[in-house]
Amino acid sequence: MKRTWADLEKTQPKVVKMLKRSLEKDRLAHAYLLEGSKGTGKSAVALQLAKSFFCQNRQATAAEPCLSCVDCTRIEHGNHPDLHMIEPDGLSIKKQQVEHLQKEFTYRGMESKKKVYLVQDADKMTSSAANSLLKFLEEPEAPTLALLLTEKGQAILPTIQSRSQQLTFSPLPRDEFVARLREQNFSEGISNILGSLTTSFDEAIELTNGDWIAQARTVVIQLMQELYDRPNQAFFTVQEKWVPLFKEKKEQELGLDMILLWLRDLLYTQVGKEVETFVDQTKLLQQQALSSSQEKLSKSMAAVIEAKQYLHANVNSQLLMEKLLLDIQEG
Repeated sequence: MKRTWADLEKTQPKVVKMLKRSLEKDRLAHAYLLEGSKGTGKSAVALQLAKSFFCQNRQATAAEPCLSCVDCTRIEHGNHPDLHMIEPDGLSIKKQQVEHLQKEFTYRGMESKKKVYLVQDADKMTSSAANSLLKFLEEPEAPTLALLLTEKGQAILPTIQSRSQQLTFSPLPRDEFVARLREQNFSEGISNILGSLTTSFDEAIELTNGDWIAQARTVVIQLMQELYDRPNQAFFTVQEKWVPLFKEKKEQELGLDMILLWLRDLLYTQVGKEVETFVDQTKLLQQQALSSSQEKLSKSMAAVIEAKQYLHANVNSQLLMEKLLLDIQEG
């Protein structure tokens, strides 16, 4: 898929604007460290920068590559002879890989004098590989462009960080994040709950291991329905379903976050705002909105936040939940 800088700017406006200005003024740095969680567009931006760097038809004061010349086409198809990529060999990037790259760079460019190297998961370099790359960064052979991609910027050697221009990629906007999860074949309900719980694509995928998140979501919906329809039953649900499922503190915290998200959707329903998380439960939310007040919902949300604070004080999970249910009922 051929993308323009304008397309990429929609998701990473700060990063793209800065790079476009550098291209337009012909002031590219010799090395960039692209840092951000998975799915934020680091690779797409890196390849676009390579296209602009190599493009034969790009105007001197413009940023956009033509996307149709030989250089742009070869980068698009992953076979440009002067764009070299390194990625982990197994669990790490090894010194031999960097040495091979350095050897490649001693040869004259196949298409032009320019060369680009792109390092995926740069934080996974061994110490010897990182030191070898550092020497390469300190003595760049112009015109050379180094693009280092990482999800863990702080794991990169400080000396490499100081010799690179660091670009931090923001988490995807919620709608795009949810759409990306939908592309992974997660249901609408699961995608929306994940989009409300985290901004990290990796964490979202980790939460879907097994079917815990789906079970947790179902229990939360049941619990919130019972609180309004059959309040006494809710206490049995805590004992029979909540306690066995939400065993670890992290799971209990996620469960409380889901309850908070339900109450937020309920508040959105009351004020006529679109539901964000429990999008498939709008009818139930509308019914509950009729018997709730904004004041009661605010108190309920405050009670959940207080419960999260008690959770870190090692309070018994069942007692914590029973107190929370009473607080929500009383409003």
